[in-house]
Amino acid sequence: MLFTVLIKKAYDRNLQYRASHAINTVASAIFGLIYVSIWKGVGTTGGASGYTLETVIHYVAFNQVCLWITVFMTKGLGIDQSVRTGQIALDLMRPVHLFYHLMCREWGQIAYQLLYKSLPIYLLYMWTLDLPVPSSASTWALTITALILAAYMSICINYMIGVAALWTTESQWLFWVHISLSSVLSGFLIPNDWLPVWLQGIARMTPYPYMQYVPTKLYLGMEGAPILLGSLIWSLFLTLLCFAATAIVRHKVEVQGG
Repeated sequence: MLFTVLIKKAYDRNLQYRASHAINTVASAIFGLIYVSIWKGVGTTGGASGYTLETVIHYVAFNQVCLWITVFMTKGLGIDQSVRTGQIALDLMRPVHLFYHLMCREWGQIAYQLLYKSLPIYLLYMWTLDLPVPSSASTWALTITALILAAYMSICINYMIGVAALWTTESQWLFWVHISLSSVLSGFLIPNDWLPVWLQGIARMTPYPYMQYVPTKLYLGMEGAPILLGSLIWSLFLTLLCFAATAIVRHKVEVQGG
């Protein structure tokens, strides 16, 4: 019950700013079209690693659709602001686990961004870029599962970024480090198969490929269900880190605002 209430409240809060958020949606769609135009300008890929020019265009397009589900979250889940105002003390006193509370709230944000940002961009790219629509139910099931796990991993990472505010007066720089790493290691702009071998090795040791590269490969039918094992392992590991971080936070509550 609490899960659905928190999701609904976060979703309803965002509805107040639909007109403002529409600007972000248009800008995001334009950026995706720019990336696609660059690849069209580069020309054929020669089928490198199984990619044709058309496949790369679809890869980049679907990655742009996924951004609002898997990457663009509330910075630090808003924990840094709670620390500044002192709200963190009340949040920790609630009869609900801090991570569970903030995670549920963020799912409402994700649901809003799915409907008002990702879906319009997806429909636009279907029309302008001939983005293929999978006909197989299993492909849809695998893609949706991968996206849910990717969104969850992003929630966990942002939670730990937010928790860092208990030790520093400014933790937002960690969010931008996270975004930068995601841009390089997640396969956002180019498939991870095209990264230098040493960088591919680094990427495989992080959760980032499972946040963009894996969902897109599944959507395009270029990977199968076994690749989701990595998503599940990382989701479990990040969950344990979040619970461990919360346990530490309960012994270190610092209110910067008074």
